[in-house]
Amino acid sequence: MTDDSAPRGRSALARLGAGLAHRPWLVVGIWVVLIVASFGAATGTFGGESLFQRLHSGEPQVTGENRDGRALIARGGVTAGSTVMMLVRGVDLRSERVSTTAADAAKTIAAIPGVAKVESPFTASGGPTSKAGSALVQDGSLGSRGFITVVTYQSGLKDPQLSRTEAAVLAQFDHLDRSLGTHSIVGGVSQLIQAITTQVESDLRTGEGVALPLSFIVMVLVFGGFIAAGLPIIGAVASIGGALATLLGFSTLMELDATVVNVVTVLGLGLCIDYGLLTVSRFREELRAETGGRNRSEITRLQVVAATERTLDRAGRTIIFSGLTVAISLAGLLVFEASILRAVAAAGVSVVVVAMLVALTLVPSLCAVSARRLLRRGTEMAPEEGLFSRLARWVHRFPIPIVVVVLALLAGAGAPVLNLRLTSSGHQLLPQEAPQRVLFDTLQTSYPDLSSAEVTVVTWVPPRQVAPWVEQAAKLPGVDRVEGPIPLKHGIVLVWLHTGDGGLGDASRSLTATLRTERPPFPSFIVGQASGLDDFTGSLFARAPIAVGLVVLATFVLLFLMTGSMVLPLKALLLNVVSLGATLGVLVWVFQDAHLEGLLHFSSVGALESLIPPLIIAFAFGLSMDYEVFLLARIVELHEHGASNDESVSHGLQHSGRIITSAALLVVIVFSGFVAGQLLVIKETGVGLAVAVLVDATLVRMLLVPATMTLLGNWNWWAPERLKKWHARYGITE
Repeated sequence: MTDDSAPRGRSALARLGAGLAHRPWLVVGIWVVLIVASFGAATGTFGGESLFQRLHSGEPQVTGENRDGRALIARGGVTAGSTVMMLVRGVDLRSERVSTTAADAAKTIAAIPGVAKVESPFTASGGPTSKAGSALVQDGSLGSRGFITVVTYQSGLKDPQLSRTEAAVLAQFDHLDRSLGTHSIVGGVSQLIQAITTQVESDLRTGEGVALPLSFIVMVLVFGGFIAAGLPIIGAVASIGGALATLLGFSTLMELDATVVNVVTVLGLGLCIDYGLLTVSRFREELRAETGGRNRSEITRLQVVAATERTLDRAGRTIIFSGLTVAISLAGLLVFEASILRAVAAAGVSVVVVAMLVALTLVPSLCAVSARRLLRRGTEMAPEEGLFSRLARWVHRFPIPIVVVVLALLAGAGAPVLNLRLTSSGHQLLPQEAPQRVLFDTLQTSYPDLSSAEVTVVTWVPPRQVAPWVEQAAKLPGVDRVEGPIPLKHGIVLVWLHTGDGGLGDASRSLTATLRTERPPFPSFIVGQASGLDDFTGSLFARAPIAVGLVVLATFVLLFLMTGSMVLPLKALLLNVVSLGATLGVLVWVFQDAHLEGLLHFSSVGALESLIPPLIIAFAFGLSMDYEVFLLARIVELHEHGASNDESVSHGLQHSGRIITSAALLVVIVFSGFVAGQLLVIKETGVGLAVAVLVDATLVRMLLVPATMTLLGNWNWWAPERLKKWHARYGITE
């Protein structure tokens, strides 16, 4: 054994490792059952709704003017999803057969129980050339060869009546489509939500299909064998199953946005591969040290038990520290008001726990089962001298130039974040060729009279008091058209202001800001996508200092418990700020400024999705601390055994550099797999996290960390005497 194996009290992790090694097949069997049960429950194989059937989609909601106004609109009888449309293209609108067939279908639909109104150009008073009829004809022209039929359901209609009504309407739409011989598009808010959730499921399969095989190939190269490479992949599959089952459980307690599934699942997948790589590598190293270079056929059961015990005692501590830092960063999202961020936090922390359990139980058990096969080729005992120690010594020679150059590069990458613009897309999340995207894009461009108002003024005063202001509203900058006052139930009155930019363009944003500042001369709420975005960003910025403060404090304390230093935690936090700024800057450059539209196959909306900055900051911060813990764990371990500061850094980098770079490469592959998906917010998340990991594992961990530790010297290990004594008694050390 090596010198650092001097006897000391067996930790709980060491005892866990010994227990796993004595009964590895039992642990593996239990996990197989859990994996099958998890995937079965999440996919609905065992009956009941699947996870994907329980997902929702929509703009993030927080308390504020927009939500209060929407509540009044709903009280007045107008609810989202109360209409469904059929877009028909490629027919002769002057044909008597077309007009008769479409009119008959409209009349049949109108007679369906639960249908309140049917609008068709062929049943409108005056026909398709009248004002009411032409609004339902593409571009208002009979030569356009397109029209739309709009069905409105009765307000307050609920299941099972709503389901029966929807089924009957869709059946008639299908019959009309076949009768006309066209390929129409049927959609609405409900269908849009279903399309987004379906795309989430498809993107998840695509991401896994790309990430897992490529990860396996890379790990074969890293480990030099199929068995060792397969163990982290098995752990990753278990993590995915556990993540989906966890999310299914959360979906019964809270509404889960469709994007939460991919974001949280990809985190669990990445972490499990990270932890699996660390565990397998450390096991091979400890087993080689136990056997003393003897033939693998001579390995005894006691040696396997000892290697497993030492692996859990050392790598297990690193995994727990890493998992806690990631969980802390995600828990910061609980401070925010938006339910989607709180859902990500709750589900994300649970998935981190799943990844930790897999790494601390399943993967070590698989190592114990496969012990002899794991040593078929090579060893994971990194030599004291190698690529990473030479890199560290080179950094030791030129610390100041390296710090200056790397910080300049990161500052340059982060510069675009100064022009950050947020949005909250709806149908624009889908690829341009998606039917629901085509429907809503066509509705906005070719049926302007049917498009929903971009900005709505909601009040509860009589229409006669509102009417004089409507004339003034028509003259406001950005307003193309005004409708109202429109009376609803319970005295609710609406004024619809059309800007023609879809609700989040400059005109809508400016108009919303104007109306919120220069209020109408009666009590009112300003409602719309721009209004909701204002409420969300306002809530986000108001609570961000609290969230950041709690995360920073908790992380600082955790790293102090690990290192006994006040300087190392502070330095890690500052470097993370620089790294996160660069990541957000790259995202702005790619997606907001549309520099890689063709390469990544997306259409820019001129902004980042409003959820992306808080999610990227939370996830990337956690992953950055993940690699910081990987590196510091070895450096601290060496320093505790008497190595100097520079020796600890160079030898620590030599021992952990290969693990960090390999783990980072694998995680980048995982996140890049989800860039291949179609949903815009998933692409942004995948690119953001891949960039964050790439920047952190190369520029930060391999260059900035050793350079700054060289400059600080023994100050790296400074702490007040009182805290040193406290750490000696309560800190977590070797």
